[in-house]
Amino acid sequence: MAELVFFTGTMDCGKSTLALQMDHTHSTRGRSGLLLTQHDRSGEAVLSSRLGLTKPALEVDDDLDLWDLVVEQVTNGRRVDYLICDEAQFYTPDQVEQLARLVDEMGVDVFAFGITADFRTELFPGSRRLIELADRTQQLQVQALCWCGRPATVNARVVDGGMVVEGEQVVVGDVAGTDQGPVPTVEYEVLCRRHYMRRMHSSAARAQAISTDVLPFDLDLCALPTSSAGRADGPAD
Repeated sequence: MAELVFFTGTMDCGKSTLALQMDHTHSTRGRSGLLLTQHDRSGEAVLSSRLGLTKPALEVDDDLDLWDLVVEQVTNGRRVDYLICDEAQFYTPDQVEQLARLVDEMGVDVFAFGITADFRTELFPGSRRLIELADRTQQLQVQALCWCGRPATVNARVVDGGMVVEGEQVVVGDVAGTDQGPVPTVEYEVLCRRHYMRRMHSSAARAQAISTDVLPFDLDLCALPTSSAGRADGPAD
């Protein structure tokens, strides 16, 4: 039985790596599939992992009808057994419904990968529809970590070194900043809920830890440097 499966987690938990691995596993077993992505960190029409793995993919824009895409491929003689859909949070709700239809009416397995919530902790429309329609929603086992060592549950946006919680939902960036001149540098960082609520990303924590204006009893104990075990060195709070 074909399935619509949504693999989800925060950034840095290996979604794109798993997507590429799943495509490799299925293709080496004689199955034929399509790779789809949108707003990948490496540019258009490519599916890339932070580990450096890349593979060409079809770019999904908001006007692309995924049902028509697969029907056209099959009509032209290509077998389509599965779809790998990376960055699925950016797909429209209609496109998610098209994926569900492909599963139900054409027997195509759909493996979708994406984050659930944006930097405002609000669900992406595509992720919301995937949660509503997927046969299975699977949390990835690799646990991303906040700078303090706690499990990261929130994706934060940092613009020119300052954390922001307002703005457009989709602004493409990456965890590594680049010198873009007058254009604002957009970065993303995963945080635990506590430090997201405190608006304390890693740079802000380092600044607080070395500031002479902060008294010892005002210092967030989690802002102390982490040990090799991933926990804050200092008293537990």
